[in-house]
Amino acid sequence: MEADYQPSLSPARALTGIDTEDPYPSLSDYHDYEPNLEFDDTELQAPADTASQLLEEKLDLNTAGSGVVIDYLESPVSDGTIEENFEEALVDAPVIENAEDLAALDEELADEEDYHDIARLGIVEVVGDDSAGRKVIVVSACKLPVVGKEVFNHAKLLRYLTHTLDTFVEQDYSLVYFHYGLTSKNKPPLSWLWQAYKAFDRKYKKNLKALYLVHPTNFIRIVWQIFKPAISAKFGRKMMYVNYLDELAQHINLDQLIIPQQVIEHDDQLMLKTRKNLPTNPPPTVIATPIATTQFGASLQFIKENNSGDPIPPIVRQCVEFLDTPDALETEGLFRRSANVAMVKELQNRCNHGMPVDFHGDPHIAAVLLKSFLRELDEPLMTFELYDEITQFQTLSKDERPRKVKILVLEKLPEDNYQLLKYIVQFLSRVMDRCDLNKMTSSNLAVVFGPNLVRAPQSVGMSLSAIGPINQFIDFLFAYQDKIFII
Repeated sequence: MEADYQPSLSPARALTGIDTEDPYPSLSDYHDYEPNLEFDDTELQAPADTASQLLEEKLDLNTAGSGVVIDYLESPVSDGTIEENFEEALVDAPVIENAEDLAALDEELADEEDYHDIARLGIVEVVGDDSAGRKVIVVSACKLPVVGKEVFNHAKLLRYLTHTLDTFVEQDYSLVYFHYGLTSKNKPPLSWLWQAYKAFDRKYKKNLKALYLVHPTNFIRIVWQIFKPAISAKFGRKMMYVNYLDELAQHINLDQLIIPQQVIEHDDQLMLKTRKNLPTNPPPTVIATPIATTQFGASLQFIKENNSGDPIPPIVRQCVEFLDTPDALETEGLFRRSANVAMVKELQNRCNHGMPVDFHGDPHIAAVLLKSFLRELDEPLMTFELYDEITQFQTLSKDERPRKVKILVLEKLPEDNYQLLKYIVQFLSRVMDRCDLNKMTSSNLAVVFGPNLVRAPQSVGMSLSAIGPINQFIDFLFAYQDKIFII
């Protein structure tokens, strides 16, 4: 019998001997994999009776005639969400072929643009980039509202998800799903999950490079078995099960994620229950002092002091000079594509140790390194102090915007930050000059660079509602750079 995912077997497994054909792989065992971006959705027409038969064969839940009543017992990772009649839910689920079919289900919301009531819940958040330079979208199940007297509009939630992803699906992105907190009181119906998979057509799946399922439970296993015949193998290989947050940290900087406190507490409980061999008094953490050549993760002031007072960090200058050539500038999707994680980490390490950096002739590697440098600054280039003003950009009238942006950039931004920002923006203007070839307009570049240039203080956290104003501000900055910066 293949072992279930670690750390422990579910009590239901122990009592019933139920097993399935696929174990949960641990993310620490998952090797770097860039899947083919093509999808085969021809298997998505599985009828409801097939799903019912699949349940009986795969999960061996049909105990009729045996007199045995199977009850799922709570376990350290049980979520109590597996009592739903899956077969009935699938039979009742409307047929959804694409996003247009979804819109037809809820015509009164077809032109709805105000998602404030859903956005304020924080179910979906967009944060910075992962270690490969991909945008990270976070979904937290624990923030789904409990369905009580007022029925929650799951159809509108699905429209909000597609509305959010529409901004990012043209570039590589990763999705992190925190499963803990999904209960029988707040979980969407299974038919909604089926609608969601069908609604997220090839446009959304194409550039999704990784789907991290954090703290998986039996509910995920059962849903996976139901949907498995309809999910293409290529999409399935993008799914990674994450048992602990420290496994997720191997691929994404946890400091930039918005992790609900109850998820953190649940992870701590799992660590205590499953890792009993941890030393009682672990050795104190030693904080390494950065060496003089450190650039990634350092402050602009530190880099300037250790590089002859030049306000332009050496790695930024090297990336820009490499990219500022016709071949590189005309590369389609420049700054949108990700790069090999291991290679990016190696080049960052070489840079921090003062060793020469070779981009191997690949513009995407240099582009990812430039974004990574900006993302890993101890304070964003557009400082924390300016965050509130930037996120209020949408409230300004068109007449006010030029003057306000000039004041913010020319008067409120520190001199070193100003010089570096000017250097980068003027380079990006040359990228925009070739947008007919590289497809990178000012708005496309703003989506890429917005969260890397502007970040909320750690105590505040980046909310999804702030992404729009930030991107609009950066778009304005890029489009009118010749009128904003002093030559």
